[in-house]
Amino acid sequence: MLNKWSVYLLGSLILFLTGMLFFMIGSLYLIWDYVVFMDWEILSLNSCVVTMTLLFDWMSLVFVGCVFIISSMVIYYSESYMGSDFDRIRFYFLVILFVMSMMMMIVSPNLMSILIGWDGLGLVSYCLVIYFQNYKSYSAGMLTILTNRVGDVAILLSIAWMLNYGSWHYIYYMGMWDFMEFYLVSLIILAGFTSSAQIPFSSWLPAAMAAPTPVSSLVHSSTLVTAGVYLLIRFSDLILNLNCSLVLTLSMMTMFMAGLGANFEFDLSKIIALSTLSQLGLMMSILFIGYPVLAFLHLLTHAFFKALLFLCAGLMIHCMSDSQDIRHMGLMVNHLPFTCTCFCISNMSLCGMPFMSGFYSKDIILEMMMVSGYNFFVFMIFFLSIGLTVSYTFRVIYYTLFYHINVYSCQSYTEDGIMMKSMIVLSVLAIFGGSMLSWMVFSVPFLVVLPLFLKLMPLTFIFLGGWLGYELSVPFLGGGLLSERFYFVSFFSGSMWFMPYFSTSMIYGKSFYVSSGYLEVMDGGWGEYLVSNSFLFLSSLISSMMNYYQFNNVSIFMMVFILIVIFSLI
Repeated sequence: MLNKWSVYLLGSLILFLTGMLFFMIGSLYLIWDYVVFMDWEILSLNSCVVTMTLLFDWMSLVFVGCVFIISSMVIYYSESYMGSDFDRIRFYFLVILFVMSMMMMIVSPNLMSILIGWDGLGLVSYCLVIYFQNYKSYSAGMLTILTNRVGDVAILLSIAWMLNYGSWHYIYYMGMWDFMEFYLVSLIILAGFTSSAQIPFSSWLPAAMAAPTPVSSLVHSSTLVTAGVYLLIRFSDLILNLNCSLVLTLSMMTMFMAGLGANFEFDLSKIIALSTLSQLGLMMSILFIGYPVLAFLHLLTHAFFKALLFLCAGLMIHCMSDSQDIRHMGLMVNHLPFTCTCFCISNMSLCGMPFMSGFYSKDIILEMMMVSGYNFFVFMIFFLSIGLTVSYTFRVIYYTLFYHINVYSCQSYTEDGIMMKSMIVLSVLAIFGGSMLSWMVFSVPFLVVLPLFLKLMPLTFIFLGGWLGYELSVPFLGGGLLSERFYFVSFFSGSMWFMPYFSTSMIYGKSFYVSSGYLEVMDGGWGEYLVSNSFLFLSSLISSMMNYYQFNNVSIFMMVFILIVIFSLI
């Protein structure tokens, strides 16, 4: 019989080998320019045929391969991380279900089967967010699932709208356009915005950090939040027929807002969640500018280093007795050298440091944005967001690795062999994954000819962002932090432009007043007296009549019989 640990080990091994197989087949399909469109007939009755359709092209196979490889490392990491948890087997099966839902969504060319995977992601993510079963987890889970319900409704409406055309396969509509498809594309963009937490649906993403860290690693790297981007990449041929200025602005604002907010946040998990939000805004922006393959490339490279970043942060939080405040950390590099090395690798890749994984996608995204002919506003928001990314990254590295020892109690710093093995694989991918994917995806090397000052702009903003991060972290002589001097700005930026309040209390706050008034007037006032008392009187009357019938049923029967006889004689 399998013991409790070999379940994790066996699951991660199977996922890893399957992921490698999918990735290699996807690479071959890309080289051969080969697509397999598979129809599996489930039921055929008269002229009605129920089929399950699967689409295997290079994009779906490479993405499934990457999701499986990252999931295998996360499950292997969970073997140690969830070691003391009573419900670890339930956790394991929930994670497997989560990964399978994502696979279902990726390989489906049909909106009906996409909805099955999409709903699976939403429901399983709710079960994982409320895993620790406290009030904070419950409210975060409700915010997560209710926001994602909006996307589900949008997909259901687009399924209904596709009845105008004759098929639910999006692959049939890529080469056509008519004015009716505007509504279909708008609904798909709405669904993608809710899943990928773009403005105005951004507040659920930091709230979903209530889940265990391995789940956050999966959600933020390659599953739930990337499902919306992937859906829009698949529909990109239709989207690019529209004027995307409004949605491009929303995506850029998400990117800027998340980068700004992470510079004023002190919760390590929240900072990494806002970093994910910023990168999702970058993917969406370049997609709406007109480069879906670049968005897909950044989606994959981001998945590698973000999963590694979460696993390192999870071990740090584990060692800090579950404290997530970066002000409690400091000089961890002395106690956790391997974890801090991996943490720096993932952070450098996130910044777009030259020749790391993130550089190969970020640099080409910035250069294609510069040649795309958009205005100065787009140009500045992109570069400011890149600078802010480097800024909050250096701030986190300074606080956790180099700040003076700030621990509030004695901690047990131990590096676990199982956790370290899972980090090694992801570290290799965070270093070499970007170059490997970019050489594979682009058949010929990209050559973007720009003036020297534009070529050096990304590097300039990387160094400026690093300097800003240092300025925000180091206290002044005789004073506090820079953010404390401009408290309103830091509060406004750090609370995601008050979006969590808009999404929660501002929506249902007024209805609570109405319901409390209704309770006072009806349930606890005249309604109680009139309605309940009259109902009590009626029920007592009915019960007394029933009692009378029950105890006098023979006499009533004789009386009714005599009356019937008299009436019949008359």
